[in-house]
Amino acid sequence: MPRLSDSMEEGTILRWLKSDGDEVSRGDELVEIETDKANMTYEADQDGILEIVAGEGDTLTIGEVIARIGVGSPNGGDPGGDREPEAPPAAAGEDDTKPEPPQEPEPPQEPETRPEPESSQAPAAAREPEPERAPEGGRLKASPVARRIARRRNVDLGALTGTGPGGRIVKADVEAAAQSRPAGPAPGPEEDAARAAPAEAPAGETGRGEVTVEELSRTQQLIARRMAESRATVPSFTLQAEVDMERAADAHRQLEAVAPDGPVPSYNDMIVKACALALREFPRVNGAYRDGRFELYSRVNVGVAVAAENALVVPTVFDADRKSLGDIARDVRAMADRVREGSISPPELSGATFTVSNLGMFGVRAFDAVINPPQAAILSVGAVEPRAVVRDGEVVARQTMSVTLACDHRILYGADAAHFLRRLRALLESPVALAL
Repeated sequence: MPRLSDSMEEGTILRWLKSDGDEVSRGDELVEIETDKANMTYEADQDGILEIVAGEGDTLTIGEVIARIGVGSPNGGDPGGDREPEAPPAAAGEDDTKPEPPQEPEPPQEPETRPEPESSQAPAAAREPEPERAPEGGRLKASPVARRIARRRNVDLGALTGTGPGGRIVKADVEAAAQSRPAGPAPGPEEDAARAAPAEAPAGETGRGEVTVEELSRTQQLIARRMAESRATVPSFTLQAEVDMERAADAHRQLEAVAPDGPVPSYNDMIVKACALALREFPRVNGAYRDGRFELYSRVNVGVAVAAENALVVPTVFDADRKSLGDIARDVRAMADRVREGSISPPELSGATFTVSNLGMFGVRAFDAVINPPQAAILSVGAVEPRAVVRDGEVVARQTMSVTLACDHRILYGADAAHFLRRLRALLESPVALAL
């Protein structure tokens, strides 16, 4: 299993692009692997014959063998066939000189086979929940996911024919068997009564109905682990501010008129640019706390949270302080498309020094985001909407936006965070400064 990202610890084989025994060349795409950040394609690093070891659906840690590429032709079994006949003559020679030893071990086997009629079959039946052995005595080739589902749904793996590489039983085989399996003997009156009267379910069962268990993807597992780590280890606090977005709204309308065909910078693009400029002025907000030290980074890389299917992915706008609004708009849209297509690459998901999370498009006015360790802060952005405010002693409607800054108190103190937030607000309320 190759390491395809810095934070990757294990990967799941989604699909083999070559078959067992295929002749492959260096650079050929071999397998699709699901990592903690994206689905990646791994290429062959040498020429040879492919021998698949791990099947589709298998999850393995970094360094475990998923396949081998050997030297030779696909008929590489011939050398093996030549070697095997050489061993029997040697064994036969030993039998000629020592005919008695093979006969002595046989008696201990007889007592084991005599009680077979009933006594040996009972233990075998007791072990049947783990159908680990094939009829010929070898270990069944089944992925860990397939075994887990088979145990949960009482499917006998020994009765299945695998459709994976080398006849391996995969998740789809078990699910198909569970769905097509006959309902078994016609349900007796007791089963019918149990189904018809859920209120009389056994003790411990609740009224939630049928429970469906979903396995987490690598990305979801990473999110769960990182967020739990953040809440458990980062002493955070939040600051909130209201930003007058009236001038930003005017600038957005002017940009739409100037560039009707190209990507028009959105409010979020303006926020990314404003954050980048403010981060350059406040290095600690662009840093991290690690092992009793402050790490301050020379590059300003802003991560932008993007909602993917059943996951949250954060691609990075590198050197956002040096890019124009138009460049940021193009980068963010292109990366968001790749996230939703599942083609985003690990380098594009790493290296962020600060994160912007915007839920304003969903009508959310304000929220507290969870810091993404080891970053020092994350900015939560609410909706831009008209609100009643006081200007020159009068109540007027102005386009207003709420922002919330969550900070790691080990590196950022209240005054530091407040200065950063004030500078961010000033940049957004005078959007001409974003073009400098």
